[in-house]
Amino acid sequence: MAEKYPTDRFDQVPDGLERIGAHRAPRPRGYGWIWVAWCAGAVIVIVGLGALGIFAINGTLNVNLPFSKTTTTTPTPTSTPTPTVTPAVNPALNVIVLNGTTESGLAADATTKLTAAGWKNITPANASSTDVKATTVYYSDPKNEGAALAVSKTLGNAPIQVTQDFVASGADITIVLGTDYKTGGD
Repeated sequence: MAEKYPTDRFDQVPDGLERIGAHRAPRPRGYGWIWVAWCAGAVIVIVGLGALGIFAINGTLNVNLPFSKTTTTTPTPTSTPTPTVTPAVNPALNVIVLNGTTESGLAADATTKLTAAGWKNITPANASSTDVKATTVYYSDPKNEGAALAVSKTLGNAPIQVTQDFVASGADITIVLGTDYKTGGD
C-alpha cells in the first residue's frame, strides 16, 4: 500500500494558490492558440520573403506602392526628327567617274560638269562592266553623305548609296554612269 509521509509545508496550500512547489500555475484559457498564431505568422513571413527572393532573382519583381513618391509611367514614344543632310561640295575629296556604258565620252562629260560645280580631284575612267542601267553615286564614309548629295545633284539627282566596294580605289566618292545619264548642259 501507499506509504504515508510526514506532513510538511507543501501539504499546506494557501487559499490564493492551488499548488505550491515544483508545479506550475494553470495556463490561461486559449493559451495554445497564441502559439498557433505566432507559428502561422512566421510561416507567412518566411514564404513571403522566399517568394520575393525568387522574383528578385528572376528579375520579375515590380512593386508599385501607393505611398511611394516616385511614380512609374509608361513612356510615350516620340518621333525623333531625321537629320537633313545638306549637299555640300568638298573640293578636297577624291572623286572617280566610271563610264559603265558602251557610249564613249560620258566620263569626260561628267568630269566637266563636276569641275564646273567646284570639284577639283576628279579622275575619269571606264568601268569594268558596260551594261550599267542606272547612274549611282557611291561613298564609303557616312561623313561624306553631303558631298555625295552634291555630286548627285550636279549629275541629275542620281541615287546615292553607302558601300565599301570602292574603298580600294582610294576614292572618297565613286560615280558609276549608266545608260540613264544625260550628257550636255543639264
